Amino acid sequence: MNALLAALRDQPEQSFAAGDCIISQNECTGRLYVLTEGTVEVTKDGVSVTKTSEAGAIFGDLSALLDIPHTAAVSALTPTRCYVVSDARDFLERHPTVNLHLCKLLARRLDAVNKYLVDLKQQFAGHDHLGMVDGMLDMLMHRNPRERIAPKRSTLRDPEITD
Repeated sequence: MNALLAALRDQPEQSFAAGDCIISQNECTGRLYVLTEGTVEVTKDGVSVTKTSEAGAIFGDLSALLDIPHTAAVSALTPTRCYVVSDARDFLERHPTVNLHLCKLLARRLDAVNKYLVDLKQQFAGHDHLGMVDGMLDMLMHRNPRERIAPKRSTLRDPEITD
């Protein structure tokens, strides 16, 4: 954590009041936010995805790494402070310590999603919903990040994807 804070020391810190929107879903900011104190909630399409108060949590990473609009909204639940990196891509290219920290965060998120999908697959074994879970697993493993996923009637499996 000390190496992360050292890399961020020249970045501005911003305060947010409880209820403030830090990131709006579908907005293009190019910014990365690193939580230093407070509690935030991440929502996607109005559905709560997670809440965290873990110092060092990073938000805006998918948008910065994939060069797409923010995929979720982040709001302060309590008074919150974050480092704000305005040019996230440039910053990440210049700071391998932050890259490693972000890789670890992304790996933990992916591991949690994998565990959740495996649990779903086990719960729905022998049911029609299993095809949907298999399709989601296939997309996670093979999907081109620039593709947009359009739900299909009977399955989420994309016929363009080959195993």
